[in-house]
Amino acid sequence: MPRTAPRPSPPQHRISCRPEGSDGAASQRCTSHDVPDAVARHHEHFVGPQQCCSVVVQPIAAPVDTVWSVVRRFDQPQVYKRFVKSCDVLDGDGDVGTLREVRVVSGLPAVTSRERLEILDDERHVLSFRVVGGEHRLNNYRSVTTLHPAPSPPAAAANEHTVVVESYVVDIPDGNTRDDTRVFVDTIVRLNLRSLARTAENLAANNGGAPA
Repeated sequence: MPRTAPRPSPPQHRISCRPEGSDGAASQRCTSHDVPDAVARHHEHFVGPQQCCSVVVQPIAAPVDTVWSVVRRFDQPQVYKRFVKSCDVLDGDGDVGTLREVRVVSGLPAVTSRERLEILDDERHVLSFRVVGGEHRLNNYRSVTTLHPAPSPPAAAANEHTVVVESYVVDIPDGNTRDDTRVFVDTIVRLNLRSLARTAENLAANNGGAPA
């Protein structure tokens, strides 16, 4: 039986964190990693001197549409975000501008987070939200998540794979360094994306069903 050649990856764009001015205290335009040209602009963050930014990349052995069916549910982040206990929609119907309040599991330096949906692009698979209130230490947090198809590894059983890119910018809390903040937030994002991978792969194994 002839082997089907993998689909080529989308055109990639390399971007990195770089100062916008010569002064070390100047704002930065911060982005990272190879992402498709079509979504690269979404991962550009203007970062102030008391902020940090980073990005986490997660491959998933499931089709983009299956992964997106989980990610786009702004009203149900607890489906894969392991540190979210519950979510209440305060205003909106799931479109841009929708406001939600999530309650965080115990053990983290937070109780609630109030978040507004900034981008929801079903065609390009882009979602962005901004933290606008709540009881937590991560002020002015803005996250952007994009999904794009990737060729399956030669030994993989699944025919379709997805790469998820999640970037963010956030204020550095008083008493913390930039590195402290980046390590803490990266850890949370990475664990969430690993949970997303398990959730989406389980859905794909069950005929790609969408979450309830």
